[in-house]
Amino acid sequence: MSEKPVEKASIIVMSGDMDKVIGALIIANGAAAFDMQVSMFFTFWGLKVIQKGNLTGKGVMGKMLGLMNRGDINRLNPSKLSFGGMGRWMFKKMMKKNNVMPLPEMLKQAQAQGVKLTACEMTMNVMEIAKEDLIDGVQIGGVASFIADASESKFTLFI
Repeated sequence: MSEKPVEKASIIVMSGDMDKVIGALIIANGAAAFDMQVSMFFTFWGLKVIQKGNLTGKGVMGKMLGLMNRGDINRLNPSKLSFGGMGRWMFKKMMKKNNVMPLPEMLKQAQAQGVKLTACEMTMNVMEIAKEDLIDGVQIGGVASFIADASESKFTLFI
């Protein structure tokens, strides 16, 4: 009897919006819990999710971008009703009240389940984000590495 082939899932995370990232991480964790091999490719504003939160950038524009768009999963705002950070606070309170795992824990759970986290190298170059600015366990790759994963996936999502 032959073994069932490993099913794969691929998720592009382009958004840095809290609600969209929650959805991406819930799906990634769910797929991993079903023994799927999951890869997440973080690009543009999605890089905020896997950044440490320190200031980034080398040149003037890179430093301005790093100041205005500082990363860190704890700083993500919802796509609607941000209210200058109040929306983030509200959602965190509501999630806690309803026993929903906080975003940083969702990300750690994904890593613990073996979800592959890849930062887009081209976006890192454009936004002047260095490997040292990313959380541990993230690999750097280009579109070819994502396409290699996605071409073998049962489903691919763009969030």
